[in-house]
Amino acid sequence: MIPFLQLLSLVFITPKVQEEDKTKDYKYDLSVYKRGDLLEVPRTLFTHFGIYLGNNRVAHFIPDILPMFTKNVEDIAKMVTNNRLILGVIAKAASVRVDSFADFAYGSEVLVNHTDRLCHQPPLEGDEVARRAEKLVGRCTYSLLWYNCEHYVMYCRYGVAISYQTCQFCTAVRKIICSRMNAYLTALCGIGIMLYLESLTPLTAVTTLLVAFTLWMAS
Repeated sequence: MIPFLQLLSLVFITPKVQEEDKTKDYKYDLSVYKRGDLLEVPRTLFTHFGIYLGNNRVAHFIPDILPMFTKNVEDIAKMVTNNRLILGVIAKAASVRVDSFADFAYGSEVLVNHTDRLCHQPPLEGDEVARRAEKLVGRCTYSLLWYNCEHYVMYCRYGVAISYQTCQFCTAVRKIICSRMNAYLTALCGIGIMLYLESLTPLTAVTTLLVAFTLWMAS
């Protein structure tokens, strides 16, 4: 994995000028944000989340490939570009860090406390939310499905580490896998492969039919 990431880094690791300039054309009125607010912005293929700490600071859990290749504090402290972020997701390298509001927003519109209407748990007090966010600053294991930036902010604001993005993704995958059409295709492909390999034994035939039956019953 590491050699592959090193190869990718030669192409992607150096931020492009236009990408770094992305935040310079946007001005945000920080007076409308309160300490402990949960912020979310669209970024690449998903929504990114953070906790506003006040004084133009946002704590957020973000993947970043750069620390795997350099210990230069100044370079690492620079805004995490989309290229660094995507490679960090692949490598599962991430940390909770504090950035300026503009760097976090990355030139996008910011939604505030949008999850209050989605989560059944009432939000904690703003100071407590911010304290939780600050306490977790540093390196942390990243998982796109099981512990991402949304899990982090949901724990800070509501005390429960959940991700609605992950739930929606898993639901969509489950519908695809458990669809009746997929059951038909699985059975046909399995039988076709076994006939092609001339290995249609009673055991493999039963296994194929059992898998198809299970998918069918789950649909």
